[in-house]
Amino acid sequence: MTTRIAVVGVGKMGRNHVRVYQEMPDVELVAVADENPVMTEKISQMYRIPAYTNIRDLLDYEKPEAISVAVPTQYHHMVVKQALESGCHVLVEKPIAAALEQAQDLIYTSERYRRVLMVGHIERFNPAVIELKRRLDAGELGRVFQINARRLGPFPHRIQDVGVVMDLATHDLDIMRFITGSEALRVYAEIKSELGTANEDLFAGILRFGNEIVGLLEINWLTPTKIRELYVTGERGMFRVNYITQDLCFFENAETNGSDWPVA
Repeated sequence: MTTRIAVVGVGKMGRNHVRVYQEMPDVELVAVADENPVMTEKISQMYRIPAYTNIRDLLDYEKPEAISVAVPTQYHHMVVKQALESGCHVLVEKPIAAALEQAQDLIYTSERYRRVLMVGHIERFNPAVIELKRRLDAGELGRVFQINARRLGPFPHRIQDVGVVMDLATHDLDIMRFITGSEALRVYAEIKSELGTANEDLFAGILRFGNEIVGLLEINWLTPTKIRELYVTGERGMFRVNYITQDLCFFENAETNGSDWPVA
């Protein structure tokens, strides 16, 4: 069964959605939309699909079953809500919206119209993360003490409307919740803007989860090389995930000889 899908927003990330959908055997990419007519025309010619500069026209004429939304964050709420109300399932790039109230409204709208609304937390589907989750659930690390996420790199000029908290930290917060199975009870964080933009480019945070695990986040757009790493420390050693290479490594705690620590 083929699913009819459209992509709204054909900047760098949206073009990735278009390319991947074209490679999927059970997907029919029916159209794209973007307010920039030059960009839409280029995609239209490249993939031989209709292009629109208005999402309303796309929804009315093409009637897709699902939509990928890759517009700037400030437009997420408006675009996603229109798509849901038109009967479309929606995959929206993170963050889900620019404000908490907008996010809650989109969740309510998806439930009201019984449509699937999913945020593009792509790291959930990284093979290294999937295997890490399996091993943690199997108890291979024993009790988990700490999770340390490092997401560093140079400034991406494609990002104009949000800082590192909304653009990058959302990935690692989601992964921490996913692998711990717990919500953060306390958060302490510091942000800085060193590049003179309107948004923060450095974030350092400490989280305390409901199951007593401590999370550390180090995020910036100031590091000259791209680093995407996650460390999980527990009784029997430490797992390291390299998001870029999709590698998972385990470092055994030789002092424990594979046994668990006494509970304090």
